[in-house]
Amino acid sequence: MDSLSTKKRKAVVLISGGLDSATCLAIAKEQGYECYALSFDYGQRHRIELEAAANIAKSMQVQEHKIIPIDMSGIGGSALTDMQIAVPETETQGIPITYVPARNTIFLSYALGWAEVLVADAIYIGVNALDYSGYPDCRPEFIDAFKKMANLATKVGVEGHIIDVETPLIDLSKAEIIKRGLALGVDYSKTISCYQAGHDGEACGRCDSCRLRLKGFRDAGVEDPTLYQPD
Repeated sequence: MDSLSTKKRKAVVLISGGLDSATCLAIAKEQGYECYALSFDYGQRHRIELEAAANIAKSMQVQEHKIIPIDMSGIGGSALTDMQIAVPETETQGIPITYVPARNTIFLSYALGWAEVLVADAIYIGVNALDYSGYPDCRPEFIDAFKKMANLATKVGVEGHIIDVETPLIDLSKAEIIKRGLALGVDYSKTISCYQAGHDGEACGRCDSCRLRLKGFRDAGVEDPTLYQPD
């Protein structure tokens, strides 16, 4: 048989250490991809998530896991990268202060570079519908625009090797994401979603990310295995 026809497809999967990206990685593996995980140490206050990302990558047996350092705290503008800005613990209107300027554009650009080096077929990112109203770089319009740019801006794209940008969670609620992940064997006890988790990984239970996570598990009818800080 032709070796090209049996070659396994490769995907670069962005993993943060949270439940969405862990589910996204499980889906990429289920869909037959040889997975290369990519995380970023970007100056985020919740750097404990990188330990979770490493544990997830190891437990899901990815081909390789890179953690790329980028100092986005140098430009600030977000409660996640500027320690002088408090993480909100109540619901806010409009684009929240936890939005990190251009973060997904930067992350996807690094993923695109690695995908080109690997001659990968796809990039997976765990953006989903719950982020539409808050984060402009989680919308389908943004993903579509990046996909077009990616195949205009790369050598492999010009030569006809299309790199897809897959968003398998984009139309799912948090509860649906959790159910899908559990069906695929994702161990959510290894994930950290909190924007201000403690050094031991304990979640605050009050930030936007914690509230979305708690509601997702409640709606899914499943107990959240995350450790929360005592009231």
